[in-house]
Amino acid sequence: MDGIVAISQRMAAIQATMSSFAPATQPATGTMGTGTFGDVLAQAVDETTATEAATTGTPAASTGSWTSGVPSDLLPYGNGNVPREALASVGQTGHRLWAPAATALEQVIADAAKDGVTIGVTDSYRSYDAQVDVAERKGLYSQGGLAAEPGTSPHGWGIAADLDLDAAGQAWMRANGGRYGFVEDTPREPWHWVFRK
Repeated sequence: MDGIVAISQRMAAIQATMSSFAPATQPATGTMGTGTFGDVLAQAVDETTATEAATTGTPAASTGSWTSGVPSDLLPYGNGNVPREALASVGQTGHRLWAPAATALEQVIADAAKDGVTIGVTDSYRSYDAQVDVAERKGLYSQGGLAAEPGTSPHGWGIAADLDLDAAGQAWMRANGGRYGFVEDTPREPWHWVFRK
């Protein structure tokens, strides 16, 4: 019964939020994502996720709207051109990421430490020039190296971190990283973790 009450309350909150916006014309196909309804729905999902995170103590894995795997608020800058003020510090590590990713990674580091596991950060946001440098030094992944084609790396969006992981840290991340929104998505690079919504 509590679940039904919670759903009803959430629906009422969404309806109240939606009524505060002027009606927008939606495409005849009924698609969402660019119109007001899509924005309100994304906001409502984010608020629900944030509420659940506050209740459970687990950080939200879904934050903001995304377009083609990139946080929408970073798209205007372009990969590798995100200004410093659009990124946030990852605790005292000296590294910077997109704010939701930075917050989630700080929580990863803190929660792993509570379990007696140390997780460090060796790399985070990379400018386009830094991506070119890495590609020159380490070779392109597509040619057997360890670097993405400059301008395509998730590091260039501030959503990827290279972690300093021993065996216990790697096992901890593989068991828990997804709860914080991080995925290990690159074969041959077990240190490379990307924040996904």
